[in-house]
Amino acid sequence: MSPPRPFIDPATGEIDRAQILSEAMPLAKLIGVFVAGSLPLYAIAFFGAENSVLGVVLALLGNFILAIGAGVVLMYVIARGIRLAGE
Repeated sequence: MSPPRPFIDPATGEIDRAQILSEAMPLAKLIGVFVAGSLPLYAIAFFGAENSVLGVVLALLGNFILAIGAGVVLMYVIARGIRLAGE
């Protein structure tokens, strides 16, 4: 017999919305951490240092934080998917 598929209710065969929400909330919080970390840098670059070298450096730093965040989120999703497939 094959293992139960993630996000599918084995009794009814329909999508398990409760499990989807329980998996989506930690992911949304993780994404929010990196967005909240880069947002002040973008705000300072846009409102305070528009056409200066400081603005460019802050924008690049914000991009770097978002790129690192994308990598961390991707690793989390892959690790969680492997764990869910094994359950």
